[in-house]
Amino acid sequence: MERTENLIMQEDRWKPLKEMNLTDDFLFDVATAELENCKTIIELSTGLRLKSLKWKEGQKVIHNIPGKRGIRMDFVAESEDGRVFDVEMQNRKEGNIPKRTRFYQALMDAPMLKSGEKGFDKLKPLFIIVICDYDPYGMKKFCYTFESRCKEQPDLLLGDEVTKLFLSTKGENEDEVSKELVDFLHYITESNEHGLPEECDERLRRLHESIQEIKTSTSVEVEYMKMEERERLVKEEAIERGLREGRIRGREEGRKEGERIGEERLANLLMKLSKQNRQEDSIKALEDLEYRKKLYEEFGV
Repeated sequence: MERTENLIMQEDRWKPLKEMNLTDDFLFDVATAELENCKTIIELSTGLRLKSLKWKEGQKVIHNIPGKRGIRMDFVAESEDGRVFDVEMQNRKEGNIPKRTRFYQALMDAPMLKSGEKGFDKLKPLFIIVICDYDPYGMKKFCYTFESRCKEQPDLLLGDEVTKLFLSTKGENEDEVSKELVDFLHYITESNEHGLPEECDERLRRLHESIQEIKTSTSVEVEYMKMEERERLVKEEAIERGLREGRIRGREEGRKEGERIGEERLANLLMKLSKQNRQEDSIKALEDLEYRKKLYEEFGV
């Protein structure tokens, strides 16, 4: 049981709201509920200046065809000139981000065209921005920008109007990027007065003020504590159910090995669901064995 508890909690240790940074899922999610904060994050990430921004319809969840995997995004917004921005915070190095963004692009593009519509001109320019609290390519760059180009003629762009930016908080090439981007990425990892330079972009200063308001908000802290309590109860239930599942499997494979496999398998599944904020699926997985088996297959655990 102790081994399972360690497995569940090792990456999700409780942290007071006041100590959180924007790399923490809860704070990023609350901060980006404010459209002005989203606008600031997009502008500082891309170097663009946007007149206005609006939420994209269905900006959190996009469903695929029945039986196929959908996606849950951190936030999606659209500028006044029709550019669409999907921004994701990635605080752990896991999965295949290039193929993940390929999948995101496909599901975001599909709803832009109506059934039977001819041509593809209504597909809007798309920016997929992934902010990584690690270096995704190990080249010590603050920003890795990808656009489709012709292999035989590198200066020839494909023209699909899709741009993918992988930002890294671990970059070291300050002389190759803007100070605004460097300050922003540093603030991402230290979202307090110590992470705010004395001389910085006014937009970053306003973002900091918004973050401070969130951290001192009683209602936000209550919401956070309730969420933590729900997750704690789910994890405790996972341990108990994992033990029971392990005992059943243990009759076939040996009691000790069965308990270990059952505990770790369920704990691993619940961690993956927690990282995607799929709390309803976590609860259903605990209650429904057949549904849990489907999730095992989905995540390959």
